[in-house]
Amino acid sequence: MVEWWKIILLGAVEGFTEFLPISSTGHLLIVAKWLNFHGSVGGTFEIFIQLGAILAVIGYYARDLLEQVRAIAHDRGTQRFWLNILIAFLPAAIVGLLFQRKIKEILFESPHVIAWAFIIGGIVLLAVELLPKRTVTTQDTLKITMPQALYTGLAQVLSLVPGVSRSGATIVGGMLTGVDRAAATRFSFYLAIPTLVAATGYSLLKSIHDLSSNDIGGLALGLIVAMITAWISIGWLLRYVANHTFIPFGVYRILAGLLILWLM
Repeated sequence: MVEWWKIILLGAVEGFTEFLPISSTGHLLIVAKWLNFHGSVGGTFEIFIQLGAILAVIGYYARDLLEQVRAIAHDRGTQRFWLNILIAFLPAAIVGLLFQRKIKEILFESPHVIAWAFIIGGIVLLAVELLPKRTVTTQDTLKITMPQALYTGLAQVLSLVPGVSRSGATIVGGMLTGVDRAAATRFSFYLAIPTLVAATGYSLLKSIHDLSSNDIGGLALGLIVAMITAWISIGWLLRYVANHTFIPFGVYRILAGLLILWLM
């Protein structure tokens, strides 16, 4: 029973950070260690509650998704958009599937890795925003090109390192290819659907025999909290990127990384 408040807190951390460019995985691992959380079930909890964030995206874009389902059989633009999502999804899926065990063994147990990923990611965000910008060629998410989708997908591979941030990597990857900040953010949201569903499904298949009936309640609670907080986060971020840069997130990442190093 002592773990319930920890589950609620971790679910909120996941929901609020999943779509911000600050790394939900890094925050979850650090906060879980700080709380001495024992309900991880081999890392399944941290991955499973990402499904709550995906349900939030699906709910937030439900109307658009339904329209795309109706149009995909005959509309070339919709077909091209989801082909681009597939192209962007495949690099991280392939690398993650092939090297998931090694990545977990080498990277996930080291707060040092998370701290330096925070700092380097923060520097990258500041550089992207402060250095001379590339010419924006794409302002409509549905008109992102295949090369832009591929580069975004290659950037997502970096997010396999805890602390890098999946959303941060994909948004920056899109912006560096000429995609408008808001369009890159929306594309990152859509790309999260297959990416996190695949990660969650794979994790559950691997750990299904380690789960007990006592774990179901905690997983469900974490998922629900993550879904509610992710919905709030999505709406806020879309409003934010319309008129602001990612500089505050870059500064936050650097300070958070330095704090983790200092605490260790």
